[in-house]
Amino acid sequence: MDAYIKKTTFQTFVHDMTDEDWFNLGKSDAWAGRSKISPEQDSQAASMYDLGYSEGKNQRSPTQTIKGYE
Repeated sequence: MDAYIKKTTFQTFVHDMTDEDWFNLGKSDAWAGRSKISPEQDSQAASMYDLGYSEGKNQRSPTQTIKGYE
């Protein structure tokens, strides 16, 4: 995703997202191999995003196939 679009999206939806949304977004970004971009305006949201990103880095995406089981 283009950095400008992602930043604009964050600014637009930052107030409408729950902690779980931020956590899931962090995981999704990690699984997709995107760089980590935590929200700057909300420390709670940033913590949840960072936690999700870290967990996503440590886990395999549910849609990712395991080599040899394709």
